[in-house]
Amino acid sequence: MITLALFIIIICGFYLYGKRNHKYWESKGVKHDKPLPFFGNNARNFLVQISVSELVGEYYWKYPNEKVVGFYRASRPELIIRDPDIVKKILITDFSYFYPRGLNNPKDSVEPMLRNLFFADGDLWRLLRQRMTPAFTSGKLKAMFPLIVERAEKLQARALSAATTGTEIDARELMARYTTDFIGACGFGLQTDSLQDENSAFRKLGATIFKRNPRDVVVMVLKEIFPTLFKKLKVFSSVEKQLLRLVDEVQRQRNYEPSGRNDFIDLLLECKKKGTIVGESIERTKPDGKPEVATLEMDDELMAAQVFVFFAAGFETSSSATSTTLHELAYHPEVQSKVHEEIDRVLAKYDNKLSYDAIKEMTYLEWAFKEGMRVFPSLGFLIRECARKYTFEEINLTIDEGVRVFIPVQAMQNDPKYFDNPSEFRPERFDPANFDAKNKCVYLPFGFGPRACIGERLGFMQSLAGLAAILARFSVKPAPSTVRRPVIDPNSGIVQTIKGGLPLLFIERKPCK
Repeated sequence: MITLALFIIIICGFYLYGKRNHKYWESKGVKHDKPLPFFGNNARNFLVQISVSELVGEYYWKYPNEKVVGFYRASRPELIIRDPDIVKKILITDFSYFYPRGLNNPKDSVEPMLRNLFFADGDLWRLLRQRMTPAFTSGKLKAMFPLIVERAEKLQARALSAATTGTEIDARELMARYTTDFIGACGFGLQTDSLQDENSAFRKLGATIFKRNPRDVVVMVLKEIFPTLFKKLKVFSSVEKQLLRLVDEVQRQRNYEPSGRNDFIDLLLECKKKGTIVGESIERTKPDGKPEVATLEMDDELMAAQVFVFFAAGFETSSSATSTTLHELAYHPEVQSKVHEEIDRVLAKYDNKLSYDAIKEMTYLEWAFKEGMRVFPSLGFLIRECARKYTFEEINLTIDEGVRVFIPVQAMQNDPKYFDNPSEFRPERFDPANFDAKNKCVYLPFGFGPRACIGERLGFMQSLAGLAAILARFSVKPAPSTVRRPVIDPNSGIVQTIKGGLPLLFIERKPCK
């Protein structure tokens, strides 16, 4: 009898643990779906049935008259933002309340690969951003362009081999290989040649970063449902070892000194050589209200973490954005013709060769690329965490420290409230004469504010160069296996991936004269 009573107490306690915090949004008058014990509103994502971006988007559309919508990830309360004015406050006006992304728990020891500029919060983020920003000046980007041209020419050769045989090619994989080679050269001074080598180790490493095996999925779910019990379980362990070896090897080749190549590894070596990074704390203040001094040492693990995010964020987001643009152009030949005409006209001025200045003149291509990112942004959502208690005065809502907020980028960018007839692929939306300035906090493929993507201009430049290289020599058309509306892989996390890739036919064009 005592055993049965104990069993019942344990079950009841377990049940109550799984429902903790589930009255949070109800007590604040925020509309939300009824949460399930342990899973909250996130069961389908935990069970790998739907991606985070899709799930956040569903809640965006489900409550069209609300400025915010409540959500529970397991027992953790989160808030989905539906109003651009509130988005602006989170990303810019009241950034000091929302500087963390909340992807790491600062109270625990952070996994080495997650101590990078994207995942880091607080002083670690601020000091890294402060030291790394000089790597992305216009002068340095222009100096990199010859390396981009070399990779773009190899991209053309790879596409030509498929075009001559009429074989369909996965545009996403093609552009991922191009971007991987660019990152290898401009990031690490390596000749990776994944466009020619089907078994490129560098390409496999890139694919591994975003490939979550069943163990990774289980670890992440357990961390969300039982954060205290499973906080020490690690993800990325195999990638961590590979990147540490890669960084060590490149450093040894350079005798642990900057080489003068002005690439990403050189920047990190310069950071390390300069010694302690010193700046104002974003987390701590003195009694007089002034920020305390924060410091950071650049060691090998921290260098590897920055390599991880430079590699991962660079190749996956760019390959997604460029392949999506090609996919849309394949279904809109009238738009593709305008792009062809512009590329031919501009290249004719530059001896039919790609150059930094030529790319800067391809404004219609830029609009088409921006429209591709509107239709399907690589990051379907932005995430921030409330650093201390905050009140949204316009809706009389106060949230507590630790509550995460989600900005559903893909849903907002495809909302007819902001972009008329959003299913239409229309680059002219991004003509400065047409673009509504109010949409700056709606159109967010690179984020906005102090935590906007540091590599935006670099990503833009190499993506436009890759598109120009392809479209200067080829037309793209849907292949027999092409799906008009590709299916998002439910395994997708922060970066969206597509099931089955984006197969297209590449039809050779006559070179412009």
